[in-house]
Amino acid sequence: MFDIGFGELVLVAVVALLVLGPERMPGAVRSAALWIARLRRSLNAIRSELERELNTDGIKQDLHNASILRQLGQEGDHIRDNLDEVRASLKELEYTLDEPSPLPPSQNTPQQRDDH
Repeated sequence: MFDIGFGELVLVAVVALLVLGPERMPGAVRSAALWIARLRRSLNAIRSELERELNTDGIKQDLHNASILRQLGQEGDHIRDNLDEVRASLKELEYTLDEPSPLPPSQNTPQQRDDH
């Protein structure tokens, strides 16, 4: 994360030793280590929360897509049912057109009148 080399760490330790002295140095190192650990835990918690939120958005999108697909499937079923009804009606119509008429052929056609 930070680009700090070993030489820089040694320099910081020497300056801290000179400023704080040997008797307060262990307590300062302990406090610094605790603060760094808290900071890392906080950053990890924030990172996991963001990942969970991003994953939640993906799941919400997947659920939305699934509901759209389900609606399309229901509409497709409805259309299929309507097509089946239309096919049945066409077959009935075809059957009635193929049946011979019970009337004699002369009465089967409309009579023409002579209005001369």
